[in-house]
Order: sequence, then structure tokens, then C-alpha cells
Amino acid sequence: MINLHYRKAEKSDAELLIDIYNSAFYDDYVRYGECPAYGRTVEQMEKSIESFPKEIVFCDNTPVGVVSVKEKGDGIYYIGCLCVVPEYQGKGIGTQAFRHLLTVYPDWKKFILITPADKEENIRFYTEKCGFRVDETSMDGNVKVVNFIKER
Repeated sequence: MINLHYRKAEKSDAELLIDIYNSAFYDDYVRYGECPAYGRTVEQMEKSIESFPKEIVFCDNTPVGVVSVKEKGDGIYYIGCLCVVPEYQGKGIGTQAFRHLLTVYPDWKKFILITPADKEENIRFYTEKCGFRVDETSMDGNVKVVNFIKER
């Protein structure tokens, strides 16, 4: 098991977060011509840090990913981002990061998230590794997305 640690992101981390997001979501930007997580300005990221708390995922001392979760109330949490930079993908980091969220939010009743419907690797990850089920599909801009849910 890879040794990970997590640190709450602060506004001063905006440029680091932009680098991680741009690395993790570049392929989505190229594939779809748009990606809300790609190409943010420092100001946009600072606002996002305030409204959507983030933790930076470190492997040893190297920042390799981000998890962000927004509390919706009554034990319901929306995962806005669970990303790992490409060179660290496939090593179990995302799975460990999700398990970390279960400990950070011990009162959770439901986690929800969305991912593009044609990203089979994401769908397998969330269903097989994290125990989510597909709830429904919808459109987000010009991208068909799958809505996932994990309930206790």
C-alpha cells in the first residue's frame, strides 16, 4: 500500500491545485472540448477552495491528487473532484483517497458524484473499487454524464 497523507488546501495553494487539475483533466479537455476542472484562473480556484473544500493528496512529499467534497446537509456529500495526476494513476491512490473520505465524514449517509458516461475507467473505478451504483444519466453542457450514488 502506498503511503499517502492529506492536507487541507488553502488559498495560497491555488496555483498548485491548478497544476494538479490541469494535469489530471487535460485529456478530458481535449476529448470533450470543455472541462470545468481544466484551465481555471487563480481567482476561480481561490473561490472554489472557499466554497468547495479540498484536500491535497501527497505520496511521500509529492502532491499527486486532490479530493474535494461539499456537504449538502443531512449526511449527504457531493464529491466534486477525486483526481490523481496521470503518472500516479493505477497505483491505488484514488481508492485510498476515497477510503480517506469515509473517515473524514463519519456521519455520511450518501455520497454522490458525476463523471462522463463514456469514461469506462471512471465507471469501473467508482462501481468496483468504491462501491457506488449508477443512479441516472444526464447532460452537463455537451457531455453526457453518469450520476453515481453510494448509500449506507
